[in-house]
Amino acid sequence: MKKHILLLAGILLSSFTFFASAQGVQSDDIVGLWETGSGKARVNIIKSGNYYYGRIVWLKEPLNEEGKPKVDKNNPDESKRNTPLLGYRMLSSFEYKGDNLWEDGTIYDPESGSTYNCIINMEDKNTMNIRGFIGIAAFGRTDVWKRLEMKKKK
Repeated sequence: MKKHILLLAGILLSSFTFFASAQGVQSDDIVGLWETGSGKARVNIIKSGNYYYGRIVWLKEPLNEEGKPKVDKNNPDESKRNTPLLGYRMLSSFEYKGDNLWEDGTIYDPESGSTYNCIINMEDKNTMNIRGFIGIAAFGRTDVWKRLEMKKKK
């Protein structure tokens, strides 16, 4: 009987430890390199403090018609229209809310020059749904991003 109680206690403790460690890792599962649904850009997501941010680190077509690096030409703020798109922070201030959900952030669309409220939901470790919206999420648009492996620098 004592063996059964010790075995049960061990299983419960192991389960609790696994659950607690899985919860701690889950919030950072979003960190890494992601390709947008269109394949036109790649975004590196990092954590800073309790928030998550994403910068454009690759463009399928990095140069404009004149052969110069693309800039944020559609930005409503004229002073930012010469800012290069490479390195531009398009995801800002996301907080992990649990259940594979990051909220309270924004996404910037350089093609339209618009910033939207945004929710990120991970389907699995390699797929996430990015939903940009104005007002309520039901009236938004979802893009599916895929994780890419980052190449290690030598």
